Amino acid sequence: MPFVELGEERIYYDHSPSSGRRVLLPIHGSGGDHRCWPEVLRRLPATAVFTPDLPGHGRSTGSGRSRVADYADVVAAFAERLGLQNVVLMGHSLGGAIAQSLALRSPAWLAAIVLVGTGARLRVDPAILDGLLGDYDAALDLVCESAFGPQAAPALVRAHRQGLRQTPPAVTHDDFSACNQFDIMDRLGDIRVPTLVVTGSADNLTPPKYGAFLRDRIPGAQMALIAGAGHMLALENPAALLGHLSAFLDARVTPP
Repeated sequence: MPFVELGEERIYYDHSPSSGRRVLLPIHGSGGDHRCWPEVLRRLPATAVFTPDLPGHGRSTGSGRSRVADYADVVAAFAERLGLQNVVLMGHSLGGAIAQSLALRSPAWLAAIVLVGTGARLRVDPAILDGLLGDYDAALDLVCESAFGPQAAPALVRAHRQGLRQTPPAVTHDDFSACNQFDIMDRLGDIRVPTLVVTGSADNLTPPKYGAFLRDRIPGAQMALIAGAGHMLALENPAALLGHLSAFLDARVTPP
């Protein structure tokens, strides 16, 4: 299994190699891990895909972070340690906040960002934040009730909840706390890389108006709406997301 050593932490990542020089780096959301991206989104033609577990999540060691900026530091160190170039950062929810934060830093290795089910400000229901340090199971029930669209299969919701249950409560709480503090609404105009925003029409956590705000404020950004999908749109309709992602990559991030 591949790991990257970052200080005392070992960061696990799923890897799909390619002879192409284009790189996709998907970043999962709060309490998740690389499995929040279905395999079809981790195996792309002409694209090397590196899908890490953030610290304290999945197979990665170490501690979670309570600030988006600190997670951005980890992702930047990961990319730089592996020597990645021409990178497209694809972030979901918390991962989308991380992608926006890195886009504002304009590292030389970053080619574009794909923002999936996220926003420029990510306020969290206090009942979720409080519950994660109290009745964890009840809080996860509340998260999952809000995270999926009405068409999502019950088995899919149960599987996602089981995955969240494997993450330590303190880590998941810090993830949501990081989201709750995140607000770059007045800085979006400084993002200068090609950007694709993808939102589910039935997303109750980061509704379509969040995506529209990103599209309207990030120069040149494009937006795609996936009908019927909720916040976990990558799990609910990976084929639709793959279609939008592939078109964006081919048009805006052609391998050099």
